[in-house]
Amino acid sequence: MDKPREECGVFAVAGKSQDVPAASYAYLGLYALQHRGQESCGIASSNGDILTYRKGMGLVSEVFREREFDELKGHLAIGHVRYSTTGDSQIENAQPIVGTSRLGKIAVAHNGNLVNTQYLKSSLEREGVVFQSSSDSEFFLHLAARSGMDRLEEAVLHATKAIEGAYSLVVLSPEAVVSLRDPLGMRPLVVGENQDAYFFASETCALDAVGASYVKELAPGEMAAFRDGHINFIQALPSTRRAMCIFEFIYFARTDSVIGGKNVHLVRKKLGETLAKESPCEADMVIAAPDSGISAAIGFAEESGISYDTGLSRNRYIGRTFIQPTQELRELGVKIKLNPIADLVRSKRVVVVDDSIVRGTTSAKALSMLRAAGAREVIMYVASPPIKYPCFYGIDTPDRRELIAAQYDTGRIAQLIGADRLSYLSVDGLLSVVGPREEFCLACLTGEYPTRLPDTEGGALK
Repeated sequence: MDKPREECGVFAVAGKSQDVPAASYAYLGLYALQHRGQESCGIASSNGDILTYRKGMGLVSEVFREREFDELKGHLAIGHVRYSTTGDSQIENAQPIVGTSRLGKIAVAHNGNLVNTQYLKSSLEREGVVFQSSSDSEFFLHLAARSGMDRLEEAVLHATKAIEGAYSLVVLSPEAVVSLRDPLGMRPLVVGENQDAYFFASETCALDAVGASYVKELAPGEMAAFRDGHINFIQALPSTRRAMCIFEFIYFARTDSVIGGKNVHLVRKKLGETLAKESPCEADMVIAAPDSGISAAIGFAEESGISYDTGLSRNRYIGRTFIQPTQELRELGVKIKLNPIADLVRSKRVVVVDDSIVRGTTSAKALSMLRAAGAREVIMYVASPPIKYPCFYGIDTPDRRELIAAQYDTGRIAQLIGADRLSYLSVDGLLSVVGPREEFCLACLTGEYPTRLPDTEGGALK
């Protein structure tokens, strides 16, 4: 995968009456968030007395059938779609993670990554805790269950005192739903409402899917607690600054979502316009690296005056389980997923716009296919700055040696991916579109991390 891998997506439903089909709403919400994780998914629901859950490996449409909803009764629910950044790809790590405490059953779903997991694991194991998974989300469950608190809200808040890192949480007990965003707001979490329920989601596109109106974005450190038909918002954790992941705007979020009052498609389009202003060029056509580069490519084309067209066709029916057992078939597999339109690009100077480059492997294959299709010149533009540093907060770039921009300068990267020229958007250009530097985490671009980081030797924080 030559992209920052999606983190995860969370969704929660708090029905205003007992007859609200919360699990069905959660299913629709998770469907809208499928782009944030295709590895596993799950839903937990409660009727105010009994908490039940179902989860499995695969897409939402693969895991849930009609019979599942016969058992997922109740007006309260939480759900999760997962791509693993901590923990293996196995059913034990699928979320929500469920356990039993003095509060009854508790289900936890989490988007983000903790940075002090080694310390937490050692501490809890010394106290006799046995872990059922290798996911860092399980720490919330154990810490809340061991808090001794009488209400879910208090137990969740107690758990957060021991953790550091990025998290947007939705937590379910038999009688309550709690949502909480970390003190830096590194992961998104929004609130919506319709006549039936309140909703909590990683993105506004999921609110649209259930017919909910946008209410607000939870502030960093803010908690929303629903019980007995009422919702309360409290500033549960002190917050001195924001540090939302910049890749929500660059790549992760769906283009129809709104972040901080800004539509994602329009932001990416503006990034493409800014890129064209920073690095003008002459060419015959602009094409996008499908599909994540489309918005930026449109903006680039409009600003540069170069016509936009579809030069690369992507097969949208290649699923997770597409297997390529030999090297020869792996090479052919690239063409099954992506193929140039030869009659369009032949003898043309082609600008390819993408949102980001991680390892450079997919870019190299795409540019090679364009040349084989007869393109006279292939120019690569990237609508984000180079990714030079690993992320510890939920993006799967843990090893700097895997990042092509951490190893080579722009000229050398152009040679490696087969581009005649390569240009990245500057950090200043990025911020001119999205907002002030102090509101975002730019760690993977600048190496400036907003929290303490795990020591690679022993798990302590530094």
